[in-house]
Amino acid sequence: MNRLNSLKLIVPMILILAFLVGCGGSVSVPTTATVTKLPELTPTPEPTPTLEPPKKLLFIGNSVLYTNDGVEHHLAELASSADPPIVIEAESSTRGGASLEGLWKFTKSAERIQNGAYDIVVLQGDIQLSTAWKESESVDSFYEYARLFDAEIKESGAETVLYMAWPFEDGFTKPITYEELVRAHRDIAAELGADVAPVALAMQRSAEERPDLDMFGGDGVHPSIYGTYLAANVVYATIYGESPEGLAYLPPEGFYMLSDRSDIDSISEEAAAFLQRVAWETVQDYQAQQ
Repeated sequence: MNRLNSLKLIVPMILILAFLVGCGGSVSVPTTATVTKLPELTPTPEPTPTLEPPKKLLFIGNSVLYTNDGVEHHLAELASSADPPIVIEAESSTRGGASLEGLWKFTKSAERIQNGAYDIVVLQGDIQLSTAWKESESVDSFYEYARLFDAEIKESGAETVLYMAWPFEDGFTKPITYEELVRAHRDIAAELGADVAPVALAMQRSAEERPDLDMFGGDGVHPSIYGTYLAANVVYATIYGESPEGLAYLPPEGFYMLSDRSDIDSISEEAAAFLQRVAWETVQDYQAQQ
């Protein structure tokens, strides 16, 4: 190997050694990096929508509903006496002596559901008046027409409330027990996802606690003004989910279905307070058992 070639090899080696010595013989490489943690952002909660109370209601039923100026009339008056007032529009589609089957076939109730823009539709149909019950004491007809009505109600965007009326004895119609009545309403309500206004149970409780306040008119089938007022409070508690106790509305004196034991056609503040308490307790008890 000649000198030139030797120098070509030696010179680079000298330069590399000089560089390493000048750097202290080592190269420092950072092994970790400092990371600045950003503060966590707290997500802004979505605003909770304010649910408007139902404002437009349709009551479908028979004379149990329309006696004493109609349950819907007294419900609207009760709501307007709340604090703050609840202003509602309550209408009815009724036919005397009709079951749900009769109301479906012989009234324009389904058409009104479709076109009425209702929030709530209250269905009242006496099981005892249905064809199936008269023939074989079956609730099948009650279930069938509750389903038909409920389908129309849901399609319209409204919700269904079943109005549980009381069993009655008129000497002609096959009787039904409270247990059968409650079971039928409970079962179909569970299937449909509907609420139940347990008017029958409130009437029963009131009669047990205060037999002096006769729930029925002289025929023993239709409600007295006490019964109608109690029913309106039960529907109020069911729909609005709050106690009607303290609501100021009292039915004015007028020509109502009178009790066969008195001629009272108005309600005192004391009697109203009792009926409001019974309504609220009955609704709470019924819902707790579902």
